[in-house]
Amino acid sequence: MSEATLRVALADDQALVRAGLRALLETLGMEVAFEAEDGQDLLDALQLQPVDVVLSDIRMPEVDGITALRELREAGDEVIELVVRPT
Repeated sequence: MSEATLRVALADDQALVRAGLRALLETLGMEVAFEAEDGQDLLDALQLQPVDVVLSDIRMPEVDGITALRELREAGDEVIELVVRPT
């Protein structure tokens, strides 16, 4: 019996951060379903392509990570979201 691959969405306004996280997650055997540059892009993409986990930055232009999480919860989405604090 094979295990299902964990599908992850990445949301960060910095392409270099997204690329590094993608490389790390793929090395760990996870599938990065899509990348988003801000929270609104994340919310839009999740409408079309659900995932198991969202890894999101807090500070992003337009819609930030906390607001995106709040909107997901209000919509009843039970995706696991990890919000990363900027350094």
